[in-house]
Amino acid sequence: MILRDKPGTLQLLFAVRGSVLPQILPRIVGVTVIAVLMVAVDRHVVTLTHTSTAPFAVFGIALSLFLGFRNNAAYDRWWEARKLWGQLVADLRALAREMTLFMDDAARRDRMLRLTLAFIHLHRAQLRKLGPSKAAQMWCDDDFSQAAHPPCAALDRITEEIAAGHKAGQIDGFGLKALSERMGQIALAQAGCERIAATPLPYVYSLLVFRTTYLYCLLVPLALLDVAGWMTPAFVAVIAYVFFGLAEVTEELAHPFGETVNGLPLDAMCRTIEISLAPHLGQTPPAPLQAKNYYLS
Repeated sequence: MILRDKPGTLQLLFAVRGSVLPQILPRIVGVTVIAVLMVAVDRHVVTLTHTSTAPFAVFGIALSLFLGFRNNAAYDRWWEARKLWGQLVADLRALAREMTLFMDDAARRDRMLRLTLAFIHLHRAQLRKLGPSKAAQMWCDDDFSQAAHPPCAALDRITEEIAAGHKAGQIDGFGLKALSERMGQIALAQAGCERIAATPLPYVYSLLVFRTTYLYCLLVPLALLDVAGWMTPAFVAVIAYVFFGLAEVTEELAHPFGETVNGLPLDAMCRTIEISLAPHLGQTPPAPLQAKNYYLS
């Protein structure tokens, strides 16, 4: 995620970090070169078909509306993912406090807290498809790398500890109920994140958007040859930047757990949880993660 104050005029015009320009620049250059060739052919080789701007105005409005609808759908996914991770932060903080209230055995409580930290790192790694999490191994000696679903395996271990604590008389009935409800809320937020990660926007949306965007950018020079002349490629470049840019932003927002500059800062949120749970383990809280070159991972 990009974190920076409102940029000045020059920064606004020339900032690249956090922009989708590097990803879409080859496409912009491609359609601009084709526009240059079309103008050259029309002026020096053979007269091309010159069309009215009216059909392209209608086409452009329809394409803008569709891009806006798709962008809203992608942002809804991004914002829901952020709310679910906010819920996880709150639930894990509450779980640590409830363990202090209801768990008498300090050694068992310490193990449960470490499993909790292992879980959140395993959950982050699972969403980002990173494989085994070294951060989880730093907090817990248990090896979850061979588990079918490592985050769930960590939650299962916590549940086993809660059940064993209740059986040993270290947790009373009310504490058991409170802890089990908290575990249910954590599992619910986890499942919500996995639903977003495993269910992308329908492929037909992406296919239709990119096809119609290319079609529009390749045909619009025909409407500009008369009125714009050699300025046609410049106008095509601006139109391509707008439409390709919106499409690319949508792609990044639709995958909120990715490691793109517009993805959620899962590493920083895991560190926030570590800071909150460290005092319960009798440890000095680590320092918060800081943005590097305006990017917070």
